[in-house]
Amino acid sequence: MNMIKFLKYVRGYLRIRLWGFSPERFMNLCSNRGILLWDIVREGDAYYMCISLKGFWELKPILKKTGTRVAILERYGLPFFIPRLLQRKIFILGLIAAIAFWIISSFYIWDIELTGNLRITEDIFQSFLKENQVTVGMRRDELDIGELEKEIRRQFPEVTWASAKLEGTRLKIDIKENDAPIVVEKPETTAGTDLVAECDGTVAAIIVRSGVPLVSIGDVVEAGTILVEGRVPVFNEDKTVREYTYVDADADILLEHTRYYTEELPIDYIRKEYTGRQKEHFYLKLGSRIWKLPEEPPFLVYDSVMKETRPLALEKLNISVFWGTVTHREYQNTEHDYTREEAEALLNQKLMDFLADLEEKGVQIIEKDVRINKNDTSWVMEGAFLVREPVTGREETTRMDMGETNE
Repeated sequence: MNMIKFLKYVRGYLRIRLWGFSPERFMNLCSNRGILLWDIVREGDAYYMCISLKGFWELKPILKKTGTRVAILERYGLPFFIPRLLQRKIFILGLIAAIAFWIISSFYIWDIELTGNLRITEDIFQSFLKENQVTVGMRRDELDIGELEKEIRRQFPEVTWASAKLEGTRLKIDIKENDAPIVVEKPETTAGTDLVAECDGTVAAIIVRSGVPLVSIGDVVEAGTILVEGRVPVFNEDKTVREYTYVDADADILLEHTRYYTEELPIDYIRKEYTGRQKEHFYLKLGSRIWKLPEEPPFLVYDSVMKETRPLALEKLNISVFWGTVTHREYQNTEHDYTREEAEALLNQKLMDFLADLEEKGVQIIEKDVRINKNDTSWVMEGAFLVREPVTGREETTRMDMGETNE
């Protein structure tokens, strides 16, 4: 059915109005002579119908014989559309230019997509492509896919598989990196390390996995005190030391102590106040290149907002052509003082960040005491936190000669 409508449109047809002495005889004679009529509607003494353009030129003897008359109401199809189209020269030139643009653009690469990279960053890979003359805007026939895949594997030893293919105007590069775990051989022997306190405090918890504990829960220690020693004695049957083995002390130790926190915020600050004056400029972007008219600084102090767009047709074709506007907005720097509410909000946010950082390190907060005061130049937040913090400090174990032990 759609094909019949298409053929009617290609050949052209008319919507006519028929009236006169014998419309019924007119339609019968048209049927006998193979002239197709369709969409026939009667309104009063007149009939409305569609007829092919070729059939219309064969109506003259039938109209004379039946004493009827016709009037053309509408014209449809290419025979009527093309002449009207040819009268619009600018439209035709634009259409030809657009088609030429699509055809020419299809010979170039307008987008490069990389997938599968984990350790190789986008910037590093883009630099590699640039060194090998693979860029946005290059001709498709200038790209050697096989050589590019070999060069990727040659330049990046961690890449075990590389595939490149062209999809329209887009170059898709898919790589696979070596995801085998890196095996680090641990030395069979170690010089030995001790766990030491990094600050003054009280031992709140201790679980030792290797090494010799020198403190217990409740002991008060100073910074630098050895908590777990990496020198482990090996005893004889008479409980004298035969030798020492050296290990890396390993233990979960929580040291309870007080942490202090101070943060300052200047009383006054600079705030932007926009004047309402602004200027707008247009630009065109092709790949990484931008074209815009040269311009003088629009205002003494200003910021800029860029809005970029690309037609859907260019997006579907992966053609990297954009245009947009840059709006320069004038503002003035004015001095303002923080109110107590504003200062508290900003300082509390910094405090939350500080506490979140402590929690990430495994620090437990037992008690806290925070105050916000104001002096001549700033708002000051001071805090004291009773915390339990994991011990991570290490020092190399002091080695002991067996002769010293015997003495």
